[in-house]
Amino acid sequence: MAQAPSLQPVLRPGDVPERIVTEGLLLRRWQAGDREARYRAILASFDHLHAWMDWADNPPTERQDAERLEEALNWPSDRSYNFAIFDELEQTILGMAAIHDSLGGKAVEIGYWCHVDHVGRGVITRSARALTQLLLGLDQLARVEIHCDEANVRSAAVARSLGYRLDRIEEDGITAPAESGRGMIWVKES
Repeated sequence: MAQAPSLQPVLRPGDVPERIVTEGLLLRRWQAGDREARYRAILASFDHLHAWMDWADNPPTERQDAERLEEALNWPSDRSYNFAIFDELEQTILGMAAIHDSLGGKAVEIGYWCHVDHVGRGVITRSARALTQLLLGLDQLARVEIHCDEANVRSAAVARSLGYRLDRIEEDGITAPAESGRGMIWVKES
């Protein structure tokens, strides 16, 4: 059986800044000193995450999360640029966001989740807006995508509010308890 060709990264070194200040938020590259606060944020939000995230099948142990953080400290980490989302004073983790450079074809995907204590306050919309504007300002990119399950109305609302258009819905299987198995691909083009 022939192996699928490897998709080349679209982003180049230096395209993604390590710090983005926007609308009362700071998105910044993870740092080793974030370990304890990150772990607490994931545990506090676990039920919220478990519903939608395939990687959140069980609450992580401190060691498991430390290993995940170690990987996230790479820039990029397996073709993903991973950000902590903080309040503007950099005191509270409000969520996480990432740029995934694995789609090929002049496209990247952004992903995100919000700390359960900060849901409904525009944290993800403001973060996704900043990432979208950054990415669509790059000459080599033609589009940014947001992928979410059809049942994840909050995630779809973020894409819709930022002017993404629903490109398609695909059967993609159920990998987390709240999923319908139908993935929505939202697209915004330059």
